[in-house]
Amino acid sequence: MTLPPLDTVSVLRSRLDRGEVSAAELAAEARRRATGHSAVAAVVEDHRSTGTGPLAGIPLAHKDMFDRRGEAVGMGAHPSAERIATRTCDVLRRLDAAGQTQIARLRMSEFAMGPTGHNAHHPLPRNPTVEGAIPGGSSSGSGVAVASGLVPAALGSDTGGSIRIPAACNGVVGFKPGQGSVSNRDAMPLSWTQDCIGPLAASVACARLVLGLVMGRDISEDGRPLRVGLMMDGASPGMQTALTDLARAAEAAGHTLSEVPADLFAGLVEPANVIAMSEAATVHADRLRAAPDSYGPQVRGRLVQAAAIPAAAYLRARQIRALARERTAEYFTRADLMLMPTLVDVPPPAAAVDVGGGADVDRVVSGLTCFTRPASILGLPALSLPIAATSAGPLSVQIVGPHGAEGRVAAFAETLERIAAIRPVAATALS
Repeated sequence: MTLPPLDTVSVLRSRLDRGEVSAAELAAEARRRATGHSAVAAVVEDHRSTGTGPLAGIPLAHKDMFDRRGEAVGMGAHPSAERIATRTCDVLRRLDAAGQTQIARLRMSEFAMGPTGHNAHHPLPRNPTVEGAIPGGSSSGSGVAVASGLVPAALGSDTGGSIRIPAACNGVVGFKPGQGSVSNRDAMPLSWTQDCIGPLAASVACARLVLGLVMGRDISEDGRPLRVGLMMDGASPGMQTALTDLARAAEAAGHTLSEVPADLFAGLVEPANVIAMSEAATVHADRLRAAPDSYGPQVRGRLVQAAAIPAAAYLRARQIRALARERTAEYFTRADLMLMPTLVDVPPPAAAVDVGGGADVDRVVSGLTCFTRPASILGLPALSLPIAATSAGPLSVQIVGPHGAEGRVAAFAETLERIAAIRPVAATALS
C-alpha cells in the first residue's frame, strides 16, 4: 500500500518557476482551502513575505504558539488566554526572510500538553490518513495540515514527542532538532529545558530545508555508509516486522546494523515527564492561580499534580538526565545513528484515548510516548519517517543521532525514504 502523493516545496517551486501559477494564486487557493479546515485555528489573510529565498511564494502554516507582531496567539487554550503579540518570534522571522507566505495558524493541544490532539476547548483535527484515528499532539494541526496537502510544511514544537507523534499518526515527516539548535525566543514555552521547534513536512527534503532555515545554517550532508543501532523491543509485531524489513534493506544499501543495548534508555520516561511537568507547572503557576477555570479539566489536573512535585524529585530527574547523556554520548562513539519506532504501532482510534475511553487509556497513551521521550530528555535530534502504509494506518520509525547530527539524520532518512517508497513523488521533483 502507499499513501497519497503530496506537493512538496520542490513541486510548488517548479510550478512557480514554469509560470503555471503565481505566488498570489497559490496563497489564495491555500487560504480558500484553509477556511473551515479542521486543522486551522485562524486563517492569516494579510501576510505576504517580501523575502526572495528558497521559500519565496510558498504557502506555509504553523502551530498557534508562535508570536507574530500584531496577531492574536491562541495556544490551543480558552479564548481568555489569547493575547496580541508585540514581537515576531525568531523562527517566523527566518522563514519570512526565506520568502514564506504564512496562510494560517494551526490547531494544537491546550498549551501544547497532550500527545493525542484532544482539546477541551476546540474540536479535534481530523486525521486525513486514518479515518477516526487520533491526529496526535500536541502539534495536531501541523500534522493534519501537511497530510491533507494544505501546505508542504508546518512548524510544530516537541517537548516529549509533539512533532514526531503527529507526524507518525498522519504519515508525514517530523523533524525535532537537537536541544538548543533552534531559537525558542517569543514562542510559547512549556518545558524550557526540553522544548524544541521544528517542521512537519511532506518529505525529508522539505523538512531538512525548513529546519536548516530556522537553524540558520545548511544541514545538507552527503550520504555515506553508517553504523546504525537498531531498537524495537516493546513495539507491536507489525511494527517489528516493518522495521526488520527496513533494516535489512538498509544493510543491503551498505549500512551496518547492530542492536542497541537494551538498557541504554532504561528508566528515562519518568524523569523526562518529571522535568517537563515541573517546568510546565512553573510556567503556568500565576495563571493557574488566577484563572483555574479557564483550563480544561485534564490539563488543569495535570498542572495541579505537577505543582506538588518535590524540588528533590525535579533535581534528581536532572541528575539522571546528566548521567544518561554521558552514557548515550559514549554509545555514539560506536554508532553513528539509532533506528527505532516512533509509536508502538499504528495510531489508535480517537475514542480509545478520549475522556471515558476505558481502562486501556493509560496503556495506549504510553505507547505514544515511550519511544519519543528518550530523545527529548537527552536533547538529541530525531526524525520521524513513515515506512509502511497498512490498512490500519501508517507505521513510522525514528532516526536519532548525536547532538549536532541533524544533517546526518536527514541524509539517512532520505535513504530510507527511497527504500520505503510509500508516498509517490510528483514527476516534477525529487524532494
